Amino acid sequence: MDTDFRLFPEQASTGAAAVDHLYFYLLSVTTFFVGLIFLLVIVFCVKYRRRPGRETGVQVRPNLLLEIVWIAIPLVLVLIMFFWGASVYFPTYRSPSNALDVYVVGRQWMWKLQHAEGASEINELHVPVGSPIRLTMTSEDVIHSFYVPVFRIKQDVLPGRYSTIWFSPTKVGMYHLFCAEYCGTKHSGMVGRIVVLSPADYERWLAGAVSPGSLASGGQRLFLSLGCVTCHAGGPTARAPDLTGLLGSRVRLQDGEEIAADESYVRESILDPTSKVVAGFQPIMPSFRGRVSEDELIQLVAYIKSLGRAPQTVRDR
Repeated sequence: MDTDFRLFPEQASTGAAAVDHLYFYLLSVTTFFVGLIFLLVIVFCVKYRRRPGRETGVQVRPNLLLEIVWIAIPLVLVLIMFFWGASVYFPTYRSPSNALDVYVVGRQWMWKLQHAEGASEINELHVPVGSPIRLTMTSEDVIHSFYVPVFRIKQDVLPGRYSTIWFSPTKVGMYHLFCAEYCGTKHSGMVGRIVVLSPADYERWLAGAVSPGSLASGGQRLFLSLGCVTCHAGGPTARAPDLTGLLGSRVRLQDGEEIAADESYVRESILDPTSKVVAGFQPIMPSFRGRVSEDELIQLVAYIKSLGRAPQTVRDR
């Protein structure tokens, strides 16, 4: 007999217990009502079966109190599900400000993971225990799904956009990473592992990892080589918005709409710059679609992020 068999995966992140508690509540409510319905079906089949002397059913008189009860109880249970689910959902997608950034690119059939410090891994991710880890993910081909059962995180990874999720591991060890979205013939082989280390061991691993430099430094080199600095230099005569403090701000567009400047906005502005033109500027920026790879996009986003996050203010430039 397999002594390692578990009915449920172990809890190895700060958010795992909250997810499990909500799941057990949903499971309990579902089990109760399924059992009650089956029981009532059997009881009613026996009690109200056709038999001699009782060929015609008796008319049922309305009962206002009964009507109120069987509307009110499900309503309360569903409202509990909604608010409890929201209280678990929103913290899962709002990462702490001190989270370590890891960029994930899914492709058939592998995961490429890049640390902000520059270290790159394939189908494996080393992280320190007790630290929040923020994953910014995209796909180069089809839809994938980043799933780590022990952390209770699962996020679809979509081509053409960024999706984010975060976790904070609580136990040192090695844990399975799966793709939970069918993505082709070798979907079952798109697996990996998360290696959770003590802070000291993580620093030693990071120091020994082969790295060409941080993502931000690589992005800065691309920023200069692609000529971006020519227009984004800042100042009153600049032909494009100043990118300092862009992340975290709100940007006013030519049509008056205000949008949040996040990683997805930066990505879209590089690949399709005329889709959201900042107020006060002309749509003169060329598209870099096909000229930069997903890895290079990540470097550019990391560089712009390194220029600082602005307070929640509206920027016209």
